Parts: sequence; C-alpha cells; structure tokens
Amino acid sequence: MDNQKKYKLITLLGVVNFPQMPISCDIRRESSKASIIEAYNRAEQLIFVTQTKPYLSDDVISSINNVGCLSSILGVDEHDGVLQVQAEGTKRMSIQSVVKENDSLFCYATELQSVANNPEKVSVLLNSAKEHFVEYTSYDKRITPEILRLVDSLNDADSFVDAVTTIAVRDEKKQLSILNQVVVDDRLELLIGYLLEQIEIAKVNVELSNKVHKSMDKNQKEYYLREQMKAISEELGDEVSEFDEIEQKIKNGKMPEEVKTKALKELNRVKKLPNASPDYSVLRNYLDVLLELPWGIKTVDNKDLVRARQILDEDHSGLDKVKDRIIEYLAVMHLTDKIGGQIICFVGPPGVGKTSIAKSIARALDRKFVKMSVGGVKDESEIRGHRKTYVGAMPGRIIYNMGLAGSTNPVFLIDEIDKMSSDFRGDPTSAMLEVLDPEQNSVFRDNFLEVPFDLSNVLFIATANNISDIPTPLLDRMEVIELSSYTLNEKFDIAKKHLIPKLLEAHGITENDIKIEDEALKEIIDKYTYEAGVRGLERTLASVCRKVAVKAVNDKEKVLYVVTKNNLYDYLGAHKVIVEGKREYPEVGVVSGLAYTTVGGGVLTIEVNLVLGDGKIVMTGRLGDVMQESAKVALSAVMGKAQQFGIDPEIFHKRDLHIHVPEGAVKKDGPSAGCALATAIYSVFAGKKIDNDLAMTGEITIRGNVLAIGGLKEKLFACVRAGISKVIVPEQNREDVKDLPQDITSHLNITYAKTLDDVLQKAMI
Repeated sequence: MDNQKKYKLITLLGVVNFPQMPISCDIRRESSKASIIEAYNRAEQLIFVTQTKPYLSDDVISSINNVGCLSSILGVDEHDGVLQVQAEGTKRMSIQSVVKENDSLFCYATELQSVANNPEKVSVLLNSAKEHFVEYTSYDKRITPEILRLVDSLNDADSFVDAVTTIAVRDEKKQLSILNQVVVDDRLELLIGYLLEQIEIAKVNVELSNKVHKSMDKNQKEYYLREQMKAISEELGDEVSEFDEIEQKIKNGKMPEEVKTKALKELNRVKKLPNASPDYSVLRNYLDVLLELPWGIKTVDNKDLVRARQILDEDHSGLDKVKDRIIEYLAVMHLTDKIGGQIICFVGPPGVGKTSIAKSIARALDRKFVKMSVGGVKDESEIRGHRKTYVGAMPGRIIYNMGLAGSTNPVFLIDEIDKMSSDFRGDPTSAMLEVLDPEQNSVFRDNFLEVPFDLSNVLFIATANNISDIPTPLLDRMEVIELSSYTLNEKFDIAKKHLIPKLLEAHGITENDIKIEDEALKEIIDKYTYEAGVRGLERTLASVCRKVAVKAVNDKEKVLYVVTKNNLYDYLGAHKVIVEGKREYPEVGVVSGLAYTTVGGGVLTIEVNLVLGDGKIVMTGRLGDVMQESAKVALSAVMGKAQQFGIDPEIFHKRDLHIHVPEGAVKKDGPSAGCALATAIYSVFAGKKIDNDLAMTGEITIRGNVLAIGGLKEKLFACVRAGISKVIVPEQNREDVKDLPQDITSHLNITYAKTLDDVLQKAMI
C-alpha cells in the first residue's frame, strides 16, 4: 500500500500497450482528451489500460484489465474532434483502485515486477522463442528484416516478450494474458505456444496451396482462388459454397444475356477478393441487388372491364369522369396488349383520392402496387442511383421499388411529382424524364446497376396538387386527369359508404353502439370541415367515434348513442368553419366574387369605396400582383365606357378608389375576380346597388370582354354552400357547365356573359 501512487488513467478499446513499445491511438472521450493534453503539457506520465468490456460501468475497475502500462506522451494532434496520440510505454503497473474526479479517471497503482523462477530455464526458453519467431517471420511477410534484426538483438527476456507480442500476436485476449503474467518463464511459454500455433496454421495454408497447384495446369491459373476454396471446402467437408449458389441463380434466372455476362464477371471478381477487402462488400451487395430484381417475371393482367368498373365504384364514390377515362385506358391497353406509352398523372387538391384510385387500378388489374413519394427530392441520385464505386452506394428508388414489387409490370405510383426541386446535386426532374419516356425506359440504366432494366411494362401513375409546378418536358410525357373537389353530396356518400364503416372497425365499435343521423353528418361536412377532399372529415368523424368509445367503456349497459344535429355540440364543440354567406341586402360598391383555393371554392366579398383625391387606387386585403393588375384593368374597362354608362369622366380624376377584400390575413391572387372588380367599380361611380343574391366570376380585358376561368366546379359549389341562387359565368365556360353534377347546377340560376355590359345588366338592381 505504501508504494501506491496516483496516476491519470486512460482506458483503450482494442489496444494493448506494452513497455518500451510505441503506441498510436485515437481518443474521442472529452475527459480523456483533457487528461492527455494536460499530461503532455506538463511532461507527466499516465497509465493506459485496456477495457475488457465495450462500455465502462459505474464500477470502472470491473470493466478494465487489472494491469496497465505507465506511458509517456510523445505527441498529440487533434482533427475533427478526435485526438491522435503517440505514446511509449515504460513500465507495467498493477492497478489497485480507480477514482473519478471531475469526469476524469485516476488510479492508484504499483509497479509490476517480473520474477524469474529458473534463470537457466529462462535462457533456454528465450533462445527457443527467438528460433520460433524467426520461423514465424518466414510466413508473415509483414515483418521486415530490420524488425527481425532489432528483435533478435534484445537479450532481456521481458523486453523480447513485449516486443514480439506487440508485433506478432493479433489476439487481444492473448496479448492481455502475456501482459498480466508476472513470471518470466510463463510469459515466454505463452509466447512460444502462440508462435507454434500460428506456424502450424501457416503450414496448413501452404499445404492447401500446394495441393491446389498440383491439380492445375498452366492454362488454369486464373482459377487459382476458386480451386483453393474448393480444396478448403473438401478439407472441412463443406457442401456447395455460397458463390456456387449465386452462380446457379444467375445461370438459371431469366436475366438478359448482357446482364448475365455482367453478373458472372462481377462474381468472378468477388471470388478473388478477401472478405476484409472494401470491394468485397460492394460487389456482394451489387450481386444481391441484381438477383433480387424481377428479371422476366410478370403478373397476368385481369382483362374484365366490368370487374374493373365494379372495383372502382366500390372504392370511390363520384369521380365518374375519372373512372370512365381509366376504363377507356384499360380497354385500349387490353386490346393492344401493351401500355401504349402513356403515363397517367392525377392532378387535384389533397384528399380527393389520387393515391387510393391508383391502388384500385392495381387491384382491378391484379397487378402488384408500389409507391414512391418524390416530394422534396433534390438529388438526381435518388432516381438514378449512385455509382457503386462510392462508399455506401445503393440503387435509385426506381430500381429499389421494382425489387420490392417482385414483377416487371406493377402499378408504380410516383407521388407528389410536382414537389421535386433541383440544387447543386442535380435535377431529379430530368432523371425522371428517362423513367417516364416510353422510347427510353425499356433500357433504363441505373448508375448502380450499370446494365439496362426494362420499365416499359410498368404502369406509371403520377400525382400532383398543382400542375403549374411540373416542368413542361415532364408534363409533356403524361396524360393529365384532373380530380376536382367533392361536392356535399359526394362527401356524404363517401362518409356513409366508406369512412364510417372503416372508423367503426378501427375504434372497436359497431352500428349497435353508434348511429350518426343524416342531418348530423351533413352538418359535420358543412360546419366542421372546409376542404376539397375528405381527410378532415375522416378526422372529425374519428373524434366522434372516440367519444362514443369512451362512453361505451364507461357505461355498464349497452346503449345506442345517436348523434343528431342538436347534440353535435357535445361531441365536436362549436362550429369550426364560418361559411361566407349571402349578403343581407343590396349595396353600392359591394359584390360577391368567387375564388378557387387549395381547399375548394369560396365566396369572395369585394368592397369598393370612393374618397376625395386625385385618381389614385388604394388596394388592401393582401392582394397578389395578378389581382392588383386585374383591379387596374377593371378600372380601365369602366373608364373606357364612362360616357356609355353616363358617368362624368372628370370624376375619375377627383376621387381616389379604395378596393378592399376582407380577411386581410389571407393572401388572394388570380385574374378571375376581374368581372367582380369592374362591377363594384362601376357601382360606386354610377351610384347603383348590386344584387346581393348574385355572385360572379370571370377575367376582364380593358376592352370589357369577359374571358374564361378555371375551377368552375369548386366556385359554383361555393355559391350553393353560401345560399346564393344566381351566378354569372363567362360565355366561354358554357360547355364546362354541362359537365357539372346535377346537385350543383340544380340549385343555381346560371347566366352567361360575353362582355362587361352583359355582367352589369344582370348584376345591377
């Protein structure tokens, strides 16, 4: 105890430090780095000790070897948070106890002195060890003649053992057993035993090598490694090797000849590599990917169009035009027995069934279905893959998903194709051109595969929310099918047929536990959700189901809970949506316009006021650039017809025009409010009131012509929802009205306008 001294303690994983031997190690633990730097700066020695467990426990001494090495720090260098340390051991130290101070480890240790039980025996063992080491070096080509001469000059038994163990012994446990041994005789015997063991292994390898060489002639040298592995398998009594199985799979598979040739070439390469080689894992991974792909495997299409229509109707309510187009598409595909080179792109607001209808197509065709979301993808390699020379290289997501599909003709959904973007890593939309081009995708080359893969039998379906965000070359390769927002009746049918049964099952309740009356369901759709699709409706109905589930668990007797329009507040609270309704009375300068948004349509109240000024226009309500231009165009259209309308032209220069659109926190943009703006501007200058039971939409020109607009279904549905009975739409949209569902048009008196005169004639009271 009196000889114990206190030292800084550094624990090492997988490294054993011996006296008089240099050591190089990387230190990442902050407390250890601080101790080493302090010791280096003060020229102090510290103790390196090897961990015997992967992690240090609270009782540190149970996690480390009980013998360490007192060492001097020769140099330190820190890069990227890693401290590179060069040190040299001086003495073996027996660690008695370990303490922790401010996160740093210290130990109390005494020097471990070697003991020679029989000096004569030590001398004999030392000479024997030197002879065996010389023999060992004849097999281990890493040991140079300089190292051999240096070790041979060591006459101190301890120094010789430490040096040879550091150089020749690879096993950490054997290194520690030699380090821990106090008796010199035993240390030498342990070392000699290890050297003899390695010499025997080397001799067996040489014998195997000779055996292989004897069975080969001069023309078979390239098969050396393969024959050597066969000889090893025979020696061990193994069955068919893993590489033989891979070779059989390649030869018996349906790969094209070009792919088979490439696969066999890479297989021959990997056979010649040692397992520890970096290229070994790369080539093995490459072969695994090739074998996992469905070369030549196709599912048989179901050509029953009646069944296909039935599946589409089962899975989706409404969307009749979309279903008809899909049936036409499938009919042509079945008659020609090929896809026809056309890619479908479903465009519509969120939640209207773009993804689910793609799944229904796969079910109708009896094809496999895979989905790849490309929203936010910026790297071209996500599509085309990385070259296999890169570390961690993998195939692109197209090839990866084809492997998951298990056939060469799946329905392949590319979701959110409008949300891809490009940066310094490349343009994924350009890579997607090759995938979706029927002229190219039959020989699609992934950077990882380096061989062509046929995508021509794949039925690609893309989805997008905004068609304007899709690059033109990509859009040109797709046939766009628009899915508009659902009407109230369509949402009602979807809820009754699909959502409510699905939610009842998901919440563990049945129709005997809950009944949602039709009026209550309509109230939920109208007053608690405001969206184009039905996702919000599903979440709201799920909230009702959860509350009923709680009641069903708490109530001892089984009760049918009826959700009515009157008790809806108990389940969902106050109304979540305030619908912009019909104005109470006709006013001057106030008109109801119609807007199209990502959640459907809406009524847009536009207010115009005149104030004293010099002809300026003031616009408020967060109007976008296009809408501000529409306001200026509308003013020009009215000013150009001032005399026709009986308006004094001088008043335009004596009054300022203030245009305001309420809900100033919401940004508004688009050209379709031109008619409404012109009507409101005319109203304030002429002093005439505008019909409060009328809404309008249409773009205006400075000549007063009314142009067509988009989003007509959503805008007219907003009129129905707001209780407005009359609506003015552009004459150019007359044909579009014919395609609208009856539950919209039957509630509206729709009139058409070619010019501003037509609009004013119908709008003014």
